[in-house]
Parts: sequence; structure tokens; C-alpha cells
Amino acid sequence: MTDDEERSGTEGEEPPQPDIRKLAALWQGPVDIRSLALTGTFVLLLFYTLYFAKSFFMPIFLATLLNFLLGPAVRGLKRIGIPQAMGSALVIFAVLGAVGYGVYRLSGPAAEWFEKAPEGLRRAELRVRQIQQPVEGVRQAAQEVEEQVERITGGERVRPQEVKFEDGTIAGALMSRTQAFLAGAVIMLILLYFLLASGDLFLRKLVRVLPTLSDKKRAIEIARETERHVSTYLATITLINVGLGVLVAVAMHFAGMPNPVLWGVTAGLLNYVPYLGAMITVGVLTVVSVLTFEGLGRALLAPGIYVVINGLEGYLVTPTMLGRRLTLNPVVIFVGLIFWGWLWGIPGALLAVPILATFKIVCDHIEPLAPIGEFLGR
Repeated sequence: MTDDEERSGTEGEEPPQPDIRKLAALWQGPVDIRSLALTGTFVLLLFYTLYFAKSFFMPIFLATLLNFLLGPAVRGLKRIGIPQAMGSALVIFAVLGAVGYGVYRLSGPAAEWFEKAPEGLRRAELRVRQIQQPVEGVRQAAQEVEEQVERITGGERVRPQEVKFEDGTIAGALMSRTQAFLAGAVIMLILLYFLLASGDLFLRKLVRVLPTLSDKKRAIEIARETERHVSTYLATITLINVGLGVLVAVAMHFAGMPNPVLWGVTAGLLNYVPYLGAMITVGVLTVVSVLTFEGLGRALLAPGIYVVINGLEGYLVTPTMLGRRLTLNPVVIFVGLIFWGWLWGIPGALLAVPILATFKIVCDHIEPLAPIGEFLGR
């Protein structure tokens, strides 16, 4: 073959065609559709189960998260010679004592604020009446429209539907909710104790059933890394929220707000619910400030201070302390809050971000789920 023929053959050569068998292997229509249908059915059944069995699953989720948070403390006690079962009991009793003491200290200020609430509401009513004066013309126009409607309808006025409350309904609902809360708290505490006291029991059982040594090492590595990152995340978020609560309490004290410790604890707890928690806190502080102070500028001082503190925490402190690996996508956070809030109410909204963060960390350490973890992150 001459050089011209070889060159012409090279120039006229078509690009390599893809292997039809490989393309066929990648596209298997019926199998993919059936798998997608089964996956969708499983997800729907899972959500259905979580919704209707929330009284069962909620204590389990909360106990699991607290196990990640308190597990390092139990292991620290074990290293100094305290048995794991006794150390678990000591840690749980310490947490219960701290929570009980906090509730006891806050019950007085909360009761005092609720006692003063009627007087503050009367002052707010007077201010609302003053605000209503400029819009008196709007009310008169609405009255004229109503009279026109009465003439059109033959003088018959549409009566508002009366709502009757049965005696004991509210008290019964509160009693049932209190009983359900106490039952769930007892179940959660018992399960938490067994999880803390068992230590690495389930990990050891998992290692025993795995067939190869490489699988055993991989399982131990994934479990340790996941537990370490989840514990770090929960401890860091808790520390940030405690610091935020202390700073808000101090700021409210200097701003002249009544019961500043109460508002600090409120801000710290609601900070577990990103965005929505801050909005609720701003609303509560605004209402209390309006009921407490006379001037508008003085009333907006406390909520303005909180907005500054919360902004520094959300855009500077939390990203710096958590880093990119443990930071969630804001869209995912908002959708997760809506979903878990719809699913489990207020407890679901409080648990939404810890559950999402835990799920992201698990996905980051399991190779088939790594794309989901990347999607959940920033």
C-alpha cells in the first residue's frame, strides 16, 4: 500500500462505533421500570409507616441520636474504670438532672410572664385601637358594601356559623398528649440506656456474620467513622446552640427585656430548627418587646439584636465550626423541615436537621450511597 493510499484510508476512517452489546446491557427497560416501581412503592410505604407509627419510631430515632451524642461520655467513663452499664446510668441521670434543674429554674419566670400577659394584651389592644383610627374609612366602606349586599339578597344577613365546644375537649386533648409524651419519654430513656450500655454489641455481631476479613475491616471502618462524624456534628450543634442561648440571654438582659434567661433558652432550643426557629424567635421577641416598651424604636431593639446574633451564628460560626463536609444544602434543610414537620409535628421539625445530617454522614461513608450524600451537602 502506498503512502497516499494509507493516508487516504486513515483520513477516511470512521470513528469507532459503540459496542451495541454494552449499550444493551446499560439499558434494560423492563428491569429498570420494575425496579423503579418497587423502589417508589417501598418509599411510599415507608413514609406511610413513619406517619402512622410515629409514637413508635420517634423514641427510637431520638434514642439513636442521643446515643451518638452521649456515647463518647460513656466510653470516657469506661476508660477511667467505671463499668459501661454504670457509666450509662450516670450519664443519663446527669442529663435528666440538668434538664430538670433547667425546667425548675425556668418555670418561675415563665409563670410570671404568663401572669403579666393579660395586662400586656390590654396595652396591646389600646395600641391596636390607636392604629385602627386611620383605617376607619375602610371599615365604613366595608359596612356600606355589606348594606348593599343585604339589599340585593332581600334583607337577609348571612349569619356566621356558630362553633360550639364540648366541655372537657381541650382538657382531654391536653391530658392525652401529656400521657403520650410521658410514655414516649420513658420508652426513649429505657432504649437509650440499653444502647449506651450495649456499646459495640451490634457492631461485633455484624462483624461475626460478615464472610471475609476485608468486609469485616470495612464494616468496622465505616461504623467508626460514621459514629465519630455524627457525634462531632451533634456535639458541635449543641455547643453552638448553648452558646447562642447564653449570648441571647445576656443581650436581652442589657436590652431591658424581662426574664432574659427564658428568651435565651427559647432561642437556643429553637435554633435546632434552622430558618423557621429564628423566625419564631424574632416574632416572640417582637411581641414581648411591644408589650413591654412604649416607643417603637425601643421595642424593636431586642429583636434587632437577636437578628444580628443569629446572622453571625448562621453565616459565620456554624459553617466555620462544622466545615463543608458536615454542612447541609439550605434547600434540603428547608424541604426536610417541611417534610418532618408535616410527618411528626413539632418534634419532627426539631429532629429534622439531625436526622438529615446523620443520613448524609452515613451516605458519605457507604460507596453506593455517596451520590445521595453529595446531593445533600453544599
